[in-house]
Amino acid sequence: MSVESRSFVVDSEADGSRVDAVLARLIDVSRTFAADIAESGGVFLDGRPAGKSDRVVAGARLDVAWEPKRDLEVVPTAVPELGIIHDDDDIVVVDKPAGVAAHPSLGWEGPTVVGALAAAGFRIATSGAPERQGVVHRLDAGTSGLMVVAKSERAYTLLKRAFKDRTVEKVYHAIAQGYLDPLAGTIDAPIGRHPAHSWKFAVRPEGKDSVTHYETLEAFVGASLLEIHLETGRTHQIRVHMAAMKHPLIGDPLYGGDPKLAARLGLGRQWLHAHRLAFEHPGSGDWVGYESPYPADLQHALDVLSST
Repeated sequence: MSVESRSFVVDSEADGSRVDAVLARLIDVSRTFAADIAESGGVFLDGRPAGKSDRVVAGARLDVAWEPKRDLEVVPTAVPELGIIHDDDDIVVVDKPAGVAAHPSLGWEGPTVVGALAAAGFRIATSGAPERQGVVHRLDAGTSGLMVVAKSERAYTLLKRAFKDRTVEKVYHAIAQGYLDPLAGTIDAPIGRHPAHSWKFAVRPEGKDSVTHYETLEAFVGASLLEIHLETGRTHQIRVHMAAMKHPLIGDPLYGGDPKLAARLGLGRQWLHAHRLAFEHPGSGDWVGYESPYPADLQHALDVLSST
């Protein structure tokens, strides 16, 4: 599909407005579609990648490139590897394999969690954009582990609020290169789009508040198994914060991971797994928690590290 591109100079009327709002007006698309363009790396302000919520200033140059709008739709596609950890009238908790996105998005042609649930006969909440109905949080396609999807409208509302209010316990396990000093600590550093690479994020002074708590569980030769508690949930947060500490995740060349080490361990993606998810159940009000074991590729890499 051909890509369209336009360039604008921000006028005084738009000064201080969000990128998605300005873009929607300038190229005559919905604000949701404008936000998708920004999130897919298609918007630049004065030559630097811009996120959907960034603010524009009068006189700035706004460059945008996008594929003509096509309806994002949920295509029911069976994903046999998708595990169902828990299912009731309000929620379904899934164990997502790597290589599966949370929902359809611009540029993604692979399977999705919502598509897999549709193929398996699950009926989920209708709240949210059509292609992401019921989705209250996301995992990167290359990250495995636990996701909760809302089945009832009440569950969608309460879980969205819980994630926004940071009352959900999100625990990840990751293997980073090297040894962190101190062995346990907190990384409090704002994250924004990388100034030179549209698909990357970085610690940026003007970025969004981002807080990561980590603890070293085990040290190997040149690597550390970490338990990570996320206080916030920014895109690529763990990967960006570990890279900023000079300890990129094994198997993550986008953020500085050593490809030779990944190859030795047989890894084709970052060693990162959403291990535990706990929250107040939107139906019963009880505190519930779920855990996921390491998938085979991560366990193999861990076994190799443990034997050396």
